[in-house]
Amino acid sequence: MRPGVRSLFLVLTLGLAIACQGNRDQLLADLQSPRPEIRAQAVQALAKQGNAEDLVLFTRAAKDMASIVRGEAAEALGGSQDPRVVDLLGELLEDPDESVQGRAAMALSKIKNDKAKAYLTLQYSRRARNTRQIIVQALKSANVPGAMAEAVAAESKVIWERNLLTLNEGSLPERVGAAEELGKSGRPEAITRLLPLVRDSQVVLAAAAVRGLGDAGDRRAVSAIAPLLDESFPQLREASITALSKLQDTTAVARLQAVALEKSVVSSLAIDSLISMPRGPETNGALCTISLDGALAESLAAGRAMRSREGCPLEPIAERLSRPGSIDSGLQAVAGLGPAAQPLLPRVLPLLASVDPTQRLLALEAVTAIGDPAAAPAVQKLYEQELKALEPLRQDWVPGPLPQTYAPGFDPAAPQDEKEPRNTKTAQLFDRVRNLNAQRARDAGRVQIQPRVPSELYEEVEPQRFEPLAAVLRALGALKAPGALELLKQHAGDSSTSLRSAALVGLARLGPEGVEAAKGGMFESERELQKALALALAEQGEAGQSALISLLPQFTSEKLVLLEALSRFGVPASASPALQEVVRGGGAEAVLAASILGKLQAKDAVDTLIKALEDPSGVARRELLLALGEIGDSRAAEAVARNLYHDQPEVRAAAATALQRIGTSAQAEALDALKSDYYRRVREAASAALAKGGTEGTR
Repeated sequence: MRPGVRSLFLVLTLGLAIACQGNRDQLLADLQSPRPEIRAQAVQALAKQGNAEDLVLFTRAAKDMASIVRGEAAEALGGSQDPRVVDLLGELLEDPDESVQGRAAMALSKIKNDKAKAYLTLQYSRRARNTRQIIVQALKSANVPGAMAEAVAAESKVIWERNLLTLNEGSLPERVGAAEELGKSGRPEAITRLLPLVRDSQVVLAAAAVRGLGDAGDRRAVSAIAPLLDESFPQLREASITALSKLQDTTAVARLQAVALEKSVVSSLAIDSLISMPRGPETNGALCTISLDGALAESLAAGRAMRSREGCPLEPIAERLSRPGSIDSGLQAVAGLGPAAQPLLPRVLPLLASVDPTQRLLALEAVTAIGDPAAAPAVQKLYEQELKALEPLRQDWVPGPLPQTYAPGFDPAAPQDEKEPRNTKTAQLFDRVRNLNAQRARDAGRVQIQPRVPSELYEEVEPQRFEPLAAVLRALGALKAPGALELLKQHAGDSSTSLRSAALVGLARLGPEGVEAAKGGMFESERELQKALALALAEQGEAGQSALISLLPQFTSEKLVLLEALSRFGVPASASPALQEVVRGGGAEAVLAASILGKLQAKDAVDTLIKALEDPSGVARRELLLALGEIGDSRAAEAVARNLYHDQPEVRAAAATALQRIGTSAQAEALDALKSDYYRRVREAASAALAKGGTEGTR
């Protein structure tokens, strides 16, 4: 090289080195910047230079107060591929910020040793959905075969060993929780360990073991659980009934029938268990027996359940109605069976004139349940009798109507002392708050429910005395008696809540015109009245259901009352937009709204449900997943599949169940991995999804 060229090269090299050194000095200075984004950029730039001596700087940055800096430090440490940083990255994998956890996981994947892999598999069981998914990606990047399957198996092992240790060595409350969790695994070893505990001297632990056996899903446990129904401990009996409901073994029907007939605090649970059992002669026979011999609530529940089955034999009921000592039991059976007992109406009608008020009320309930308009004249006659009996008791001793506003000095919301400035200011402040809330409600198109202005100073009649007339009003609506519409409208403004509620329910049963007259009652302040009316409206089919849907935007917290009724009886297809608005609003209402949209199979709601599913603070994740599964739209597959990585087992199970309907071809690997999940429900849902999709995986 010629001397001139060599000199020029040396000058350029020296200049470049000086420039680089100057740039590096600036980056080192930037690491001390008070602005976290500047510090993060400095870490990123230094990492690109690849100087081994900068490792100490990245280590210090990993402790930075700002998550953006810690994330860049994690990536820089991973890029070094230095085995010494594995422990520090393991700490960053537990960082409070989820984005830092994800970057630490990917950084560990670059250090391909057993220790880094151990950190990833260990933290899989401790992290939330997004980090768990990134951990699986990291294990794949580290060339770990069957990455998700290995992580799921490691998590399953950790949970099993922890619960087993707690059951053996924990305190009593800890052992209770461990017994239930072991049962949820569904493993044969769990059943072996729980069976002896059902006779433990600690009742709370025995009940937990029974609940665990119910969750385990192995019917071999029925022979150990069923005798516990004869115990005297309500907690243990309740756990046994719940477990038998889950195990669905009809060999327990006879014992459950005995509990339902004993008229105890757990009899209603026994009825629910029997209704949930597989249909068959044994179960149906038990329900028919209870409809005749059970307490009133259990009898009605059993009879109503038999309406959708093959009904009950009418001869035993007719025999009861023919004997004076057993008429009441026959009437409650008829009231439960409803239209299925219509041939017995001629035997029931004469009992409307019974001198026994209890028997007369039961006969009226039976006639109402049958719903035959032929009974209307007899009910109208009974209405006149009951109204006449109440007239003397409800005589007004204040002849004119009561004022609608308080006189000066009597308003409890007004200041106690007008001369006291503090009281006046407080009242003014509350007035402003009330006015602002009212204005917001009006702007949103919502109705504020106000307490009803009393039309009586004092109601002298005991509430239970109104029940016969209330039952008559409900019957007039159910039978669609002539003139019932105008008559019930008159009672819809009664000062008695029970009569007002009965009149509104009766109106709801009179078709579209009655529905229109009754729906305004949903703005009453009494919660029980709202519930009864909402159920009556929803039961009337499309007319009543559409009325409830139209009211949804006007309600706030009371939406639950409407949604519970709609969830029970269904909704028309036109309800989808209103239900989607409820889902967007979130909260407990979104749970029911999502479930209803799923039953409706509303294709237009898919985007709304997917967006709600992406909300990390949403409370309806399980219901959203199941709703998307019911709809079965393939657009939701990716959003649903992400929840196969969720840390909550019920969400993973719901995601797998949804994919069974949507399609599983792209998620076969994740579903196959979940066949090793700790929880039985998740394993079964994953296996069912794979079997349905014909993509049974292999590992």
